[in-house]
Amino acid sequence: MGVRVRVEGVVQGVGFRPFVHGLATRLGLAGRVGNDAHGVFVELEGGRGQIAEFLVRLERDAPPLAAIERVTVASRTVRADGRFEIVASDPSGASRTLVSPDIATCADCLAELADPADRRYRYPFVNCVNCGPRLTIVRAMPYDRPLTTMAGFAMCEGCLAEYHDPADRRFHAQPICCPACGPTLGLVGAAGDPLAGAVEVLRQGGVLAVKGLGGYHLSVPAGDEGAAAELRRRKQREDKPFAVMVADLAAARRLCEVDEAGAALLTDRARPVVLLPRLPDAAVAGAVAPGSRQLGLMLPYTPLHHLLLADVGAPIVLTSGNRSDEPIAYDDRDALERLGGIADAFLTHDRPIHLRADDSVVRPFRGKGMAVRRSRGHAPRPFTLAGEAPRPILGCGAELKNTFCLAKGRHAFVSPHIGDLEDYETFRSYVEGIEHFAALFDVRPEVVAHDLHPEYLSTKHALGLPDVELVAVQHHHAHIAACLADNGEHGPVIGVAFDGLGYGLDGTLWGGEFLLADLVTFERAGHLAPVPMPGGSAAIRQPWRMAAAYLDGDDEGLAVARRNGQRWRQVSALARRGGQAAPLTSSAGRLFDAVAALLGVRDAITYEGQAAIELEQLADPGERGGYPAAVSRDGGVLVVAGSDLVRAAVADLAAGVGVPVISARFHNGVGDLIVRCCRMLRDGTGLTTVALSGGVFQNLLLLRRTVDRLGGAGFRVLTHSGVPANDGGISLGQVAVAAARDRFGDQSIGHSMGLSGTSR
Repeated sequence: MGVRVRVEGVVQGVGFRPFVHGLATRLGLAGRVGNDAHGVFVELEGGRGQIAEFLVRLERDAPPLAAIERVTVASRTVRADGRFEIVASDPSGASRTLVSPDIATCADCLAELADPADRRYRYPFVNCVNCGPRLTIVRAMPYDRPLTTMAGFAMCEGCLAEYHDPADRRFHAQPICCPACGPTLGLVGAAGDPLAGAVEVLRQGGVLAVKGLGGYHLSVPAGDEGAAAELRRRKQREDKPFAVMVADLAAARRLCEVDEAGAALLTDRARPVVLLPRLPDAAVAGAVAPGSRQLGLMLPYTPLHHLLLADVGAPIVLTSGNRSDEPIAYDDRDALERLGGIADAFLTHDRPIHLRADDSVVRPFRGKGMAVRRSRGHAPRPFTLAGEAPRPILGCGAELKNTFCLAKGRHAFVSPHIGDLEDYETFRSYVEGIEHFAALFDVRPEVVAHDLHPEYLSTKHALGLPDVELVAVQHHHAHIAACLADNGEHGPVIGVAFDGLGYGLDGTLWGGEFLLADLVTFERAGHLAPVPMPGGSAAIRQPWRMAAAYLDGDDEGLAVARRNGQRWRQVSALARRGGQAAPLTSSAGRLFDAVAALLGVRDAITYEGQAAIELEQLADPGERGGYPAAVSRDGGVLVVAGSDLVRAAVADLAAGVGVPVISARFHNGVGDLIVRCCRMLRDGTGLTTVALSGGVFQNLLLLRRTVDRLGGAGFRVLTHSGVPANDGGISLGQVAVAAARDRFGDQSIGHSMGLSGTSR
């Protein structure tokens, strides 16, 4: 009996062919296995029972890094000589195969790294089929060494023997190497052995640039106040926290509260940065995470990291190798140029990085991970759309925290974190990344989805593409669609989209939205009452301006007014005049800014969302009281008086109530108004599922209180996990909307709920 088996999914670069070879050999089957543009093909000759057993074990016992999505079997005459072999890959045809993310060093490779008798003892590039670089070294598919950045390293006899030995875990491991034939370390700016010299730079309090999997990092000892402060000065990063790398879980527990969920995230094969509650006596310099109750911790994920941590003997800062707002440096020459004024020395190597990828950032929520930044270790693992996209789609994403997304069939490939497109180098990385992903996954977009904002560079990029159908997706609809896609649903739902701002259908800046939405369309069912944003974008950088706008001259005796003196009066007048210099916004993020400035948390910010983040950090978690906010109707649309929350905070402040209690009451009040509006919308529509999205819902205090209150009110609540609630998820939402519109046209999925296709 002969059959041909087709296996699709993440099946290249994960040891799948060696696994198939071993399975077939043990069952006495003849034939062959190979990679092609679709995934893995297997041709089998043998008894019917053995083939049936093979097919069962193929899926049940697949390698840990594999993700099988489809197995198809067809009868076929197979010519074999009694052997089973791995054959050369066939790169022809349209690619449907998936690419594995980069994977942290496995336990077997770590054992070799630490074994003086092993030929890879202390070799910084040890890897096997179960770990090591994947996405960041792949130039094209199928996944074979000549199409990776390892092509320039010819295997020695020892590595060749392992590569061709079916019993070896490096059987057909494409990045296989050893000290005799693989990449080597180099040290620029200091003398001696590269690793020993780098360790000495850190011990002396210097700034070390370290080349990793997806780019360069900047490092200093995490306990050295002077070194951390100097890194901030050179990197031009005033306040935003640095990540800290620790050797193991025991070291993590000396710095942070690490529960079961936190431990699982830290040790996950993606090895993300995990945001965890900081211990009061954590031996970390104040300049590492100023004013924060949390630390971002990660464990080593390359052999080089393990060696560096072991030799330094203490936690180190490991932050992206760039100046603020620039993309992470990954090209050696570019890194030396851009980081030359920051780093005292460079620990580098000669294995090229093909695709830059920042570290992923997650935080525990309700026993699982919630993405804050999705990048190395997670991208490009695809999301499965609720239904197949009839045509290939590009989702261009937002302006800040940008990602792009390419979709073909049922797969949506979200890029690693790109960053803020206002920076030229970041925008260039964005354009190059789209081209690389399109080639890698063989996606030629026929439909391009983009934001409504005419000045977003992502929108302008979409408008400049030839021969495509453009689909404009409102920003907050994309947020809710991203949450639906993240949960494998299509709606309809009550969508609560709270963020900094997004371009609305009426030309104003939205951001505190209650939507009745599915993947095709939405209606704006409610929002925070619009207030002026005096100075436009200046009000984002200077939150006190939003306090002035909300108070509308009612500021007698307030410290925030005294601190800003004449400017306060001028900005208050500007807010009252309105017009283009003070555009209206319903933004929840700006409401948080106003309260933060009012309480003296921060009048000016150095990174996005800083005032709101610090306001959350100050809140008393034991306070259960909340401020009320009036809800009115304007033509059937709910309008929430956010100013009520601000004035309640002013009253408490005047009464001498402490800032932590006021902050908590404000957060609880926001949670309460969300529940109240959702109840009112449920009464009118019968919808009982709520989707929460937008950057404001990265506030864990607000998220917990809101989810608890909604659950208590009988709602089913959808939150983000795989893709961020912030603008990093917008591209997935755009693709989900465009795919649904391509399938259903103007017919809303939620038509029976009264959703209108005209508000698109």
